[in-house]
Amino acid sequence: MPDKSFLGWPFFDDSHRDFAARLDDWASRSLTDVDHGDVDAACRALVGRLGADGWLRHAAVDPDDANDALDVRTLCLARETLARHDGLADFAFAMQGLGSGALSLFGTDAQKRAWLPAVRGGEVITAFALTEPKSGSDVASIECAARRDGDDFVLDGEKTWISNGGIADLYIVFARTGEAPGARGLSAFVVPADTKGLGIAERLEVIAPHPLARLVFEDCRLPADALVGEAGSGFRIAMSVLDVFRSTVGAAALGFARRALDAALERARTRELFGAPMAELQMVQGHLADMALDVDAAALLVYRAAWTKDAGAPRVSREAAMAKLFATERAQSVIDKAVQIHGGDGVRAGSAVESLYREIRALRIYEGASDVQKLIIARAALAGG
Repeated sequence: MPDKSFLGWPFFDDSHRDFAARLDDWASRSLTDVDHGDVDAACRALVGRLGADGWLRHAAVDPDDANDALDVRTLCLARETLARHDGLADFAFAMQGLGSGALSLFGTDAQKRAWLPAVRGGEVITAFALTEPKSGSDVASIECAARRDGDDFVLDGEKTWISNGGIADLYIVFARTGEAPGARGLSAFVVPADTKGLGIAERLEVIAPHPLARLVFEDCRLPADALVGEAGSGFRIAMSVLDVFRSTVGAAALGFARRALDAALERARTRELFGAPMAELQMVQGHLADMALDVDAAALLVYRAAWTKDAGAPRVSREAAMAKLFATERAQSVIDKAVQIHGGDGVRAGSAVESLYREIRALRIYEGASDVQKLIIARAALAGG
């Protein structure tokens, strides 16, 4: 049984505790039969189910409520809970939020009304198209370009490692519009999947299967109202979206780590070694202690970052970087220890800890690799913040 004592921490309101309990109950009933054999079909089904049952209302703002805002603690609780139950369910929820985040934060009323109700209802699948073959963590070096042609923009270039690529109905695409050099010359665009000139060049396979693709844009014409925010504000938009969702990556890692710790505790209690339960071996106890410590420390950093953002901080780059870095790195260690405690069963294909071992690795890369998070933290420390 996973530890729920953290919900008593002062980071949370009663509404958060109620949300976590209801989602955990729903996941216990609804995520027992997810078929990962066809990840495209599974993700479509999961988005539909999450939307129909109301959970995606928390992933994007309500366009009819001017006071509605993304609550980062709720997003983190959702990702931790879903990841603990099923990694693909966490992915499906997270991408609805990340993919539509630019619209939630910066979209016009018309853009929000055109897309967000369907995003919240699970009727439209979204994607965040930022990464390029030569531009991963270095967003300022984006080469995909959108040139003006009359009242339109014409988009040319490519994106890669795009989550939900190939199944998304809507892409938020970041491209160079040239208002200034580097980061100041980028803009964000709403690009429906059926836009002429947008193609799926390649589907990408990874060790923990998720829908991923390389996209190409060839004379892809967009109307002026496809622009999100102001021209030249794309870097600020992308960083603001990541400021909200980067902490949630740490929360997903936390969910994986909690499941690994629970599995290791169960194994230690029930497996006999040298005539006694493994739990009586001091070395095993030492591993379990390290795992429990890493889980709690990660949770403190994740929910500190989420609370700080919800409390009104304009930027939480430092806090979010710390949360993502620590939670993902330590979850990798927790899961590795769980595999070790399980012995041969830990590397059996299809076992819970083997699946977690494959799931966790990508979280140390996407939405800012661990080494980049260290740069963010160090620069903040050097600046005195």
